[in-house]
Amino acid sequence: MPDAPTDLAIHPLTPDRWDDLAALFEEGGDPKWCWCQFYRERGLDWSNSTAADNRERLETLTSKGPPPGLVAYEGDRAVGWVSLAPRPAYDRLTHAKVLAPVDDQPVWSIVCFVVSRKARGKGVATALLDGAIDWARSQGATILEGYPSDTQGRKIPAANAYHGTLSMFESAGFEVVALRQANRSSPVRPIVRLGL
Repeated sequence: MPDAPTDLAIHPLTPDRWDDLAALFEEGGDPKWCWCQFYRERGLDWSNSTAADNRERLETLTSKGPPPGLVAYEGDRAVGWVSLAPRPAYDRLTHAKVLAPVDDQPVWSIVCFVVSRKARGKGVATALLDGAIDWARSQGATILEGYPSDTQGRKIPAANAYHGTLSMFESAGFEVVALRQANRSSPVRPIVRLGL
């Protein structure tokens, strides 16, 4: 597992950190369009949403609080992001079939990681996951849940790893509580949990 940068710091996204996160998302790729709204807004897809609208939604969430996620800094530059909140905050999860609730226990969900291209391979996502565990616990969560990609030891494109990887979650103590797939030809999606 990669080592985290020695000067990496993890902070909740508050309005005073908004410009730092915006600079990270503006680097390109899916974050530049999605602004971490895909799971929060069930009806959003590439055809009926704009980057400007999604950015405004995340900025509004940030200004109203509570923090919608955590930002990783290397020095004074934002290099990573993790979105986590109580599961009901993610409307798409509320109506999901493959990622439908395992049971009726209240959980917090981790749905997305973003790592700057310039900081990949340095353990930023692992540090964000550790920070997410600490943050959820400090906010009174008792169970933290994730929906990682099972890479089976293979390298996958960054665009497919935004859920985090199963091995990363398992290394942090999460356990697989369900394996689901939409149909026989679709990939199996693990649901993992950690008791806090």
